[in-house]
Amino acid sequence: MALPSRLRGGRLSPRAADAVVAVVVALIVVVWTLIQSRHQSEPTSHTVYGWLLIAVGCGALFFRRRMPVTVAVVTLLACAVYYPLSVYDGPLMIAFAIALYTTAAEGRFAAAVALAAVTLLAVGLGEIRQQPGHRQIDDTSLAMLAGWLISLVAIGRAQRTRTAYLHEVAQRALAAEREQQARARQSATEERLRIAREVHDVLGHSISLINVQAGAVLHRLSKKPEPEVALAAAEEALEAVKATSKDALRELRATLGVLRQADEAAPTSPASGLGLLDELVGRAGAAGLDVRTRVEGTPVPLPPPLDLAAYRIVQESLTNVTRHSGARSALVTMDWGPRELRLRIDDDGEGAPEDRPLGSGIRGMAERARAFGGELTAANTTDGFRVDARLPLTVSEGDLR
Repeated sequence: MALPSRLRGGRLSPRAADAVVAVVVALIVVVWTLIQSRHQSEPTSHTVYGWLLIAVGCGALFFRRRMPVTVAVVTLLACAVYYPLSVYDGPLMIAFAIALYTTAAEGRFAAAVALAAVTLLAVGLGEIRQQPGHRQIDDTSLAMLAGWLISLVAIGRAQRTRTAYLHEVAQRALAAEREQQARARQSATEERLRIAREVHDVLGHSISLINVQAGAVLHRLSKKPEPEVALAAAEEALEAVKATSKDALRELRATLGVLRQADEAAPTSPASGLGLLDELVGRAGAAGLDVRTRVEGTPVPLPPPLDLAAYRIVQESLTNVTRHSGARSALVTMDWGPRELRLRIDDDGEGAPEDRPLGSGIRGMAERARAFGGELTAANTTDGFRVDARLPLTVSEGDLR
């Protein structure tokens, strides 16, 4: 029985609580015995043995949770010797009652029931052996003792069940909290990766085009053309850089719009999608790449997330063609089927080195396709390089989030 005592604002440790219980029970027994000794007397040897039994019975309570059965047996034996020996009849039985309760509360239910039964049988046999008229406990008191012992065991059992239930609830709450934290971390990681992929696609494509355009005009200027020709080339390149950077800023604002505060206005520019494919092709053409588009089948409206994924795949493919392949032309084919959209981007460049793994851009495109239940492959062809993506037109609600 743990006392609800507190020490300096914190709960007592189990050992400290056991020590407090032992001291409190000892004080009760000692005070009761001293009061009784004023009105009754007994042989000195009996008094000495009585005090020793009180010390053993009360002191054993300090170990009640570490050795519950042993402490219960010790306190029971101390009571069995003390009460026939001493005339004071002090409340040493309290020590056994606490020890019996602790035995049941610590999960030793069978031992607690056995000790209660042994106690009741011993008391009953002891009273039966008394001479008529000399019984210390009548039948009513014996029945009350039986109920008292049963109640101690039952309360201890209930406390054990309650403690186990509270521990299970705490463990479930802790597991649920950990699972929630893990899901939150996973969601945050996925969102960071998504935003990083969007920023990579937007900035990678635009900066690559600006780099190509700037490199082309510098190459032309290095040949020292006539001032009029040089000025026209510079103006053309600057106009292309201006248009490309403007488009990049528009897409970047739309991409980072997910990070705006709740009271901020949503971006008003249209979201990227296949509807802006002509602008994308035009920017690639300004960088010197001849891009043609071909549509097969009947186009259908796409959900915004799927439309954006298709656009990004084409955008990243053209970025790779501009930056790495050395190609002069590219063909974007959109094959609209009844259940899926096939995107093929073919170029006439040098292709990818066979001994090098595919770059992060292609891995990002493949992740976009897989996010909607599709797939993407990229490989060299006899004429250059091909990116082939399959995007199902029917996607689940979870994929559109």
